[in-house]
Amino acid sequence: SFFCLFLGVCGDEFSVLRSPQSVVFRDGSWPIPGERIPDVAALSMGFSVEDDLSWPGLAVGDLFHRPRATVLVTVKGVDKLALPVKGISYPIENAVPFSLDSVANAIHTLFSEETPVVLQLAPSEERVYMVGKANSVFEDLSVTLRQLRNRLFQDNSILSSLPLNSLSRNNEVDLLFLSELQVLHDIASLLSRHKHLAKDHSPDLYSLELAGLEEVGKRYGEDSQQFKDASQILVDSLQKFADEMFNLYSGNAVVEVVAVKTFNSPLTRKTRSILQSSQSDTENPYNLAYPYNYNYSVIFNIILWMMIGLALAVIVISYNLWNMDPGYDSIIYRMTNQKIRMD
Repeated sequence: SFFCLFLGVCGDEFSVLRSPQSVVFRDGSWPIPGERIPDVAALSMGFSVEDDLSWPGLAVGDLFHRPRATVLVTVKGVDKLALPVKGISYPIENAVPFSLDSVANAIHTLFSEETPVVLQLAPSEERVYMVGKANSVFEDLSVTLRQLRNRLFQDNSILSSLPLNSLSRNNEVDLLFLSELQVLHDIASLLSRHKHLAKDHSPDLYSLELAGLEEVGKRYGEDSQQFKDASQILVDSLQKFADEMFNLYSGNAVVEVVAVKTFNSPLTRKTRSILQSSQSDTENPYNLAYPYNYNYSVIFNIILWMMIGLALAVIVISYNLWNMDPGYDSIIYRMTNQKIRMD
């Protein structure tokens, strides 16, 4: 498995919290283009990219020992998080919406037979995409708004241990923010029950998008005590989540954070309030092509060579029939001639 934890949003700051020795990030203030963040994830996992990335922040590292997983968490509504000083941060230029679909497709292509864990989740939008072993590992994960709310009020939820401070259990915006933190806790908890998946040879991918803090800022204002408390709670939860996932993969993980205030995109993007209830298409939320089946090449070769063999057989049989001597080669004519002679 391959693990690189990205806490991220297309935005103003890209931070690396943890990384193994095989992945080297240089300390510097080099800006990273927002649209190239997926390429950074791919290169750190050892995959190739279409366009060369001339960003000096990521060094070559150890080509023979790559991380076992990649996790990207996108945090909306804030341009900078008060992350630990020990991390490395880079400014982001041209913060445009991005996704890790290209990385997921690379994993599907190269490791289709090993069914790696691929989880892409946006709780506030009820958008989820699970492939491979993720379907069995995270089948109990809350993904809809109703499931998230019910999960918070269970006995083993984070509400029993998390200091809410100025946040309220009775406000929908606060509960949705807390439910995203509950998702982080549940992912690490469910994965800890399947630790063998973190030790296989296929890379794993986790892409999470959090919008709860943005909604808290809209509801109370960014100068409010609620927003300050929510920001601190989020930082603590992200750090705990990063440490847990990092340890589950035996330290072979890259932990990164991307924080963005707003997306800079000329395109019109479909948006809605996270409190708005609507049905969502969870079967194919990213409009991906039909998944590649590793039996395709086998079936293709069987049909191809069978058709070639039949075509050659028809040609050979037709040629021999065309050049056949009826009086010598055909048993029908020979038997007829014998009967005539006997008469």
